[in-house]
Amino acid sequence: MNANPTPQLLLTAREAARALAISERTLWTLTKEGKFRLVKIGAQRRYILSQLREDIERLQSGSAGEDAVG
Repeated sequence: MNANPTPQLLLTAREAARALAISERTLWTLTKEGKFRLVKIGAQRRYILSQLREDIERLQSGSAGEDAVG
């Protein structure tokens, strides 16, 4: 049996919001503002874990727009 499970690379909006400790509504608002990116796979929309991390770093540096989250 494999002791190292496969890491989850794609997150639903609910999972991403939970990981970011924000509401799904706030996540959707920030996504519409271009502060978080998502990918569409078929009819599904998912957040890519590595891109979420990059987006957070960009927000912290202040290069994502007028206001940083947090």
